[in-house]
Amino acid sequence: MSAPKKIPLRTCIACREEKPKREMLRVVKNAEGEIRLDFSGKLPGRGAYLCNSEACVKKLRKYRLLNRAFSMEVSEAVYAAVEEEFCREK
Repeated sequence: MSAPKKIPLRTCIACREEKPKREMLRVVKNAEGEIRLDFSGKLPGRGAYLCNSEACVKKLRKYRLLNRAFSMEVSEAVYAAVEEEFCREK
């Protein structure tokens, strides 16, 4: 008898809620320092997870949460691009 398959959980950087990885958005910083949304969840680089909700995406920008997640200064243009990409996917 095999053990039940484990569902990977991730914590949202905006609301700090733990949810299954598949239900969340991944924001990734690659080796070149570019930051973007990763809809496949497979891009290489440092990842930060975000609930798939508008409230969390807005909180991301308001509190500049990517700065903390990636330990670097993230430009306003990156936040705008992440927000725009999120809205386009909806």
